[in-house]
Amino acid sequence: MNAGETQRAPWIVGVSGASGTPYAAAVLRALLAAGESVDLVVSRAARLTLLDETGISFRDAHWQEDLREWLARGADGKPETFDVDVEEVRYWSAGDLAAGPSSGSYPAKGMLIVPASTACVAGVALGLSKDLLQRAASVTLKERRKLVVAVRETPLNGQTLRHLVALDDAGAAVVPASPAFYAGATHIQDLVDFVAGRVLDAAGVGHGLYRRWEGELGGGTRTT
Repeated sequence: MNAGETQRAPWIVGVSGASGTPYAAAVLRALLAAGESVDLVVSRAARLTLLDETGISFRDAHWQEDLREWLARGADGKPETFDVDVEEVRYWSAGDLAAGPSSGSYPAKGMLIVPASTACVAGVALGLSKDLLQRAASVTLKERRKLVVAVRETPLNGQTLRHLVALDDAGAAVVPASPAFYAGATHIQDLVDFVAGRVLDAAGVGHGLYRRWEGELGGGTRTT
């Protein structure tokens, strides 16, 4: 790095196999819109979920093309809803345990796991590091960086609840993928954006994804 050059410090975004790929897409779009750099890790199970929920095959060799198609799609499945530039995204294969995010010396602001499956939650809580997603999360915790886990499952059994408590004790922020309705949602994208916004709130990243509560009843139902 040349003198005076700013070191790239990305947010690592891990996408696990839980249902909820529109949440991940909304978070990724908002990070890029905020001028943030992103390192992306998509688990093997997440590829299956993405194919099932969107029809998009996420391929290592064509990841930029596939990512653009994914992020351009609305939560309702309509293609070309958003115009997204993915130049600030660096992609790492989930099987690449020698990747940058596997080391604590790799500069990163923190990590967002969205959506987080119960298997992913268990792996991170137990420190299994079976793939790059889990390893990067473990590194994030040991380096005392921000880790946000957007768990997407219902109902939650006792074992998963204990794993979530362990993550909270370790310093992670646990954000259930639970949309709220006070913001005046009129479209499925509004509900998705609310959850994505709460994930970004937990990370401390600015955004304008949802209407915030202002202490006034009925504010979300008013038109402007």
